[in-house]
Amino acid sequence: MKESAGRPESRRAVQARKRISRRPSRLGLPAGSTATPDRVTGADAGFPGLLRRVWRRAAGAADLRSAVEVLLTLDGHVPGDVQLRALNSAEEAALTALCGLSWRDGDGDRDSDRDGSGGDGGSGGDGEPPAFRGEIGLAAGGRIVVRTPDARPLDPRDLVGGVRRVPWSRAVLAAYRRELERARERREASAADCRAWLAGQGPEGRDALVAQAREAALRTAPFVLYQEDTQYTNFRGRNTLTGKTLWPGHPDCALSALHGLPLDLWSDHDVQLVVCLTLLIRSAGFGRVEEANGTQLTVDHVAYTLERVRRAYNAVPGGEPVPAPASHRVADLDRLAVALRERRGSVSRDAQLYREIHGALMHKVERVAGPPGAAARARESAVVEHLRARLPLAGDTLAGLGRDLAGDPGWLARPHGDFGTGLESLVYESVAAAVTAFGADFAMSRGMRSLPGLVRALRGESWAEICDWDITHFFCCVVPRPEAAAHFGGSEAALADAAWAMSSRMQYNSWHFVAGNLPKAPEVTARDHFVPPVVPDVAFFSDQHHHGHVNNNVRFSVRSPQAVEVDGRRFDGFMDLRLLRCAGDPFGEQDVLAAHRVSGFVARATSLAARLVAAGSGLEVTAFDSAWHWATVTGQGPARSDSLAGQVRRAS
Repeated sequence: MKESAGRPESRRAVQARKRISRRPSRLGLPAGSTATPDRVTGADAGFPGLLRRVWRRAAGAADLRSAVEVLLTLDGHVPGDVQLRALNSAEEAALTALCGLSWRDGDGDRDSDRDGSGGDGGSGGDGEPPAFRGEIGLAAGGRIVVRTPDARPLDPRDLVGGVRRVPWSRAVLAAYRRELERARERREASAADCRAWLAGQGPEGRDALVAQAREAALRTAPFVLYQEDTQYTNFRGRNTLTGKTLWPGHPDCALSALHGLPLDLWSDHDVQLVVCLTLLIRSAGFGRVEEANGTQLTVDHVAYTLERVRRAYNAVPGGEPVPAPASHRVADLDRLAVALRERRGSVSRDAQLYREIHGALMHKVERVAGPPGAAARARESAVVEHLRARLPLAGDTLAGLGRDLAGDPGWLARPHGDFGTGLESLVYESVAAAVTAFGADFAMSRGMRSLPGLVRALRGESWAEICDWDITHFFCCVVPRPEAAAHFGGSEAALADAAWAMSSRMQYNSWHFVAGNLPKAPEVTARDHFVPPVVPDVAFFSDQHHHGHVNNNVRFSVRSPQAVEVDGRRFDGFMDLRLLRCAGDPFGEQDVLAAHRVSGFVARATSLAARLVAAGSGLEVTAFDSAWHWATVTGQGPARSDSLAGQVRRAS
């Protein structure tokens, strides 16, 4: 219903108007009402296209070892050890026998018959015919698959492209048998150890561990884990764990099915699933689970991950080194996991933790950063110079600007430049400085529009109200580099459209994280949310699975989340700074360190603004909506929606 002339819009009407257009190419039109999509993704875009290209390279490789190395790294897109650790026992034994490849410490390149005549496993030498004709392929999920003597031919319906025929010599068969027997012994011993350890927890203890693992699946980003050929996932397709598709307690959730079930009825896979998830969570919280993404979830693999973490933590000066576990038995690894969690606190005070994200397999690796170098200092200096020229602040570093701001924060609540508040101006200028200083195609920072509304709700303990806020209660300021239009057909309209699509998605991220900072009231636990992020990350080849990343060419990125204090309550992940590149070189560790200082500066300003609000200021963020992004990116006022949609389609 249209508001009467001279009568102010109601809050409901304002929110409804904001929802009319989620993207600038649809200004004035309800979302989804255009006759055709704004952009049509190419058939070779995303993960399926990558896999087809990988298979073509592997199929054309000169020998088996070269083909396997292409498959292991997805042609340079992921670390090879991730794919090695995704193999089931028989496939692992086969690649060790055929190529001498193993992820296990100390194994190196094992003896194999890869140098026998025939090149692809050997024909047996002296003209002897192959003892077995195997196959190797690439599954649609990205895993290498190998036909072994006890398996059926690979099903072409499950593969990308075809298969590569692999002749096995008698020497390879003998090596395969030895490796398979070792794997069987390891598997049986580990399953028995896991079962005994779980028996010691008692029925209530086991149920608590199952509930913890289920909560991790619910509150964690997508992951895919394997037990031999059994897949456990909260991701797309046929989910087997609680997540976006399966609600908590769903009968199809493998973990829910274990609640209250006598231990003797648990399968060996289920036993290892619960034990391994427990060890990962105890070492660093739910986020550690993603470091097993795309691999076999076995005790040996968890031990491999924890040992890598132990060595990284012990390399940081200060604190007591964490001793190596006495064995790979669960009890010893449990003590190691607890020790790592305790050590992690001191490490994070003395050094910067961050995570690498390998987008093709969604695999994450925690790293300990070295000290800031010349590259990080140059990035920071460029940002400081920009901010000093445009904001009423003095200082030679971001920390110095922050101290100056803390001495006189009142201007954050007053108009500044083209913005209604100094906070909006500071957010914009910080993002604009970052996009240039870091050589990014896009930079952005998100937050909450109404700090007064949040303070009021917190004081009233109105948890349901906060959980009920939709994405229009949040903002994200996205600033593209003008030259980034080249990645969108040279169209400013398409660039503006991409900027608003990113902004809208980041508003959702703020919505998704905020509830994770609230007390576990029933309305909070019932609300979909993730555990808020607390460490920065750098991502490689993110334009694979996430539809928004594929559509908007989000290939390389840095994300630096920060906590903000609002009326005495700490909100982790309340804001962040993100840097994106659509092509070219990936970001590196020095970029992460510098970006984290920029985001820390914006977070400090936001906390100071929240303090002003707690003292009575009515500071609100009204900028950074779809019209603002359109005008800022294109330099034009609002235009007809049908014309804009046509520009975006032509750019595609």
